[in-house]
Amino acid sequence: MPAPSRVDTQGESLGDLVSDLTKDLSTLMRQELELAKAELRQEASKAGKATGMLAAAGFAGYLTTVLLSFALVFALGAVMPLGWAALIVAALWGIAGAVLYTSGRAKLRTVNPKPERTVETLKEDAEWAKHPTK
Repeated sequence: MPAPSRVDTQGESLGDLVSDLTKDLSTLMRQELELAKAELRQEASKAGKATGMLAAAGFAGYLTTVLLSFALVFALGAVMPLGWAALIVAALWGIAGAVLYTSGRAKLRTVNPKPERTVETLKEDAEWAKHPTK
């Protein structure tokens, strides 16, 4: 790493030096902000593509489930009327849905939307701001 170059500051007032420093810091902050924006755009693009792939995988899984359900209906239809076979498969899906609904609802009831730890630390910060020597 090369040594920093020395700038001849003879003849410049302290105000000029502070002004130059402020301008340089402002430029640096703008450049850093632009870099952060560019990185975020790139990451958002990758996340969007990955989300699209996951959505397509979900749709493929859905179609697989539907087609396997039809296959089960026709397999059962080999030993009973198709109407009854379809009713049995629909009942199986109804049971699966009810079980998933019940367990999901139970888990949802345990969710607390209030950020308890954040509220507590904010209260502590406010107390400290009122009495910083404590």
